Order: sequence, then C-alpha cells, then structure tokens
Amino acid sequence: MIQRKNYPGGAKWEEIVGYSRMVRAGNMIYISGTVAIDDEGVIVGAGDVYTQTRFIILKIEKYLKTAGASLENVVPTRLFVKDISQWEAVGKVHGEFFGTIKPATTMVEVKALIHPEFLVEIEMDAVIG
Repeated sequence: MIQRKNYPGGAKWEEIVGYSRMVRAGNMIYISGTVAIDDEGVIVGAGDVYTQTRFIILKIEKYLKTAGASLENVVPTRLFVKDISQWEAVGKVHGEFFGTIKPATTMVEVKALIHPEFLVEIEMDAVIG
C-alpha cells in the first residue's frame, strides 16, 4: 500500500467539499487548484493577472516545501485563465519561476472560476525522491 499524507490548506471549503490542498502519495505530490487568496481570505491582485499568478506560484512553493519538495520537483503545471488574451502575462510569470525547470504545461481559458475576481487558477504535480 502506498503511503499517503494529506496537507490541509486551512480553507473552510476543504471539509465541505472533501479535498486537501496537497496530497503526497509515495513519491508523488498533487496540488489542488490554487487561487490568489491569502491566509486571511483576502483576494490578492484583484484585476491583475500577473500579480495573481505570481502570488499563486509562491503559495504553491510554500506548500511544496512542507512536503520536502520545491518547484524544481514540479513535472506538469496546469493554468486555468478566465481571459486567454492575457496569456502572455501569465506565461511571463510562469517563465520567471520555471524558465530553467521547464515542466510540461497546459494553459486553457475557462468560462469562470469559483469567484469572479479570480483571474487564474493553477494546479501542479511534483515527483520527489
């Protein structure tokens, strides 16, 4: 049986919906879709997709560290944007963090995210060991 550890993020929705912010199963780490909301529940970078993307990647990086990993362990990233015409701003931030790591990446436009002020949501998977 694979050893599994759930890492909660503290959002009230985790218990309601039944999910964890991050799950480590064996040497794999799966990070749930992450948006630009801080620990106090305040939306970061309203109206600014660059700021939201940067905040999200830094937030994910903190979660990875709690599992003994880093962005260098990330294999795929998935970016969900509300307005694909802003792909360059999202891509620029992604490149600032992953320019030398070069994970497999998907960016798609979605009709909506869970709150109208969220402009981007990101999920990632990592491999360690």
